Amino acid sequence: MGLEAELDERLRQAIKARDTRTADVVRMLKTRLQERRTAKGFAGEVDDALVRDVIAAYKKQLQKAIPEFEKAGERGRAQIAQLRFETEFCERYLPRGLDETALRALVRDRITALAITDPKQVGRLVGDIMKTHKGQVEAGDVKRLAEELLRKA
Repeated sequence: MGLEAELDERLRQAIKARDTRTADVVRMLKTRLQERRTAKGFAGEVDDALVRDVIAAYKKQLQKAIPEFEKAGERGRAQIAQLRFETEFCERYLPRGLDETALRALVRDRITALAITDPKQVGRLVGDIMKTHKGQVEAGDVKRLAEELLRKA
């Protein structure tokens, strides 16, 4: 079963169980997916990679919103709980990220493989890693580790 079909099924179950929190998240994801599908210039097909990309973008947006609601204090508490619920829901459908140790090993390996010695070439390294590990690593983390490792060398 594809991810889109899985989301459809999850929505049906949530509606049947009167789980409005889950139904709201799935509806939002389906809306975002529909926006992507009908966007100008989109001619591809909706596959699991596209669905994961939409979910990851939504999760990132939620994570950026949490600090804003924390600033609101007492008034933002209910929203923060909902945002955290939605973030956790999205994480179920995304690949697990690499931990710090695995990421450090990956960066060290790619630095050696690409023969990078100058910190000015970090962009090339980040691009290389993001192509193969999209959704598993953050570009900022890769850049930070690469600069750190190149300074030590």
